[in-house]
Amino acid sequence: MAAALIVGIAGMFCILIAFVLDEFEWYLTRDTKGYNLFNIFGSGALLYYGYTLQAWPFVILNLVWLAVAVIKLMRIIK
Repeated sequence: MAAALIVGIAGMFCILIAFVLDEFEWYLTRDTKGYNLFNIFGSGALLYYGYTLQAWPFVILNLVWLAVAVIKLMRIIK
């Protein structure tokens, strides 16, 4: 359970870093690869954390967050 907590905290920081940098810095915005990679790693980690806790609303939230970030990244790459 301690490993899941560490993964969850890392995921939380990834998403928070993306959010804060999007608000205050011009080089990491919603239309950049970095922003979406932070969200992919963050939501993936939080998805794992929510799954280990069997927190299904949290799992669904992060599954959607992950899917949106992957789709957005694929659009940016094309």
